[in-house]
Amino acid sequence: MSPENLTLKISIIIPVLNEAPTIARVISTALEAKNVEIIVADGGSSDGTADIAKSLGVRVISTAPGRATQMNAGAAAATGDILLFLHADTLLPRGYDDSARRALANPSAVAGAFELKIDACRLSLRLVEKGVNWRSNFLEMPYGDQAIFLHAVTFDNIGGFPDLPLMEDFEFVRQLKKQGRIEIVPQPVLTSARRWQQLGVIKTTAINQIVIIAYFLGVSPDRLAFWYKRQKKNSSKN
Repeated sequence: MSPENLTLKISIIIPVLNEAPTIARVISTALEAKNVEIIVADGGSSDGTADIAKSLGVRVISTAPGRATQMNAGAAAATGDILLFLHADTLLPRGYDDSARRALANPSAVAGAFELKIDACRLSLRLVEKGVNWRSNFLEMPYGDQAIFLHAVTFDNIGGFPDLPLMEDFEFVRQLKKQGRIEIVPQPVLTSARRWQQLGVIKTTAINQIVIIAYFLGVSPDRLAFWYKRQKKNSSKN
């Protein structure tokens, strides 16, 4: 990696909404790096998430709720050469900063992401990980929970995340693929198992696949988001 790439500043953007139980560890782990800034884009938390983030010395901005809106606002406030979008329940691996810089040093790469590991000891989740990592490596289709990163100029060139209530990361990656290769770093991020635990592994996987297929068939993201939220709500009652 050239000396120039070693000096590239990384801006980590974390969209949050009531993430008090996880945000401190996520931020503390991300701070174990060189030449990074962290921007927490808060969509109106009422549980003290913003105060926790501020107590750790990172920048907090207030935005309208919605992951795409929050990530775009965080990107607009960022000063780094590289943008890295991190979910509030996901831990970056040790040395992630050098790994991201190294991945983007490849002239054919327009973006990158990390492999995925889920924080729970269940065989079914090991199978989910294998499927996600196969899709990412062979189809170059990582999702948002894999900490997507790219040069800030590339982000600006493609217009940021589309203003969608669902599938914003999916559509974002589709646009990136038109520009070049998406590198997958073999070090995994560690993401919470909470959504698989809430709905069950089989149901979560099935819902995700239904949403993707419906999106390809032209169902509007607004309808998909309504249906998806209803499935989560119904599951929480059971």
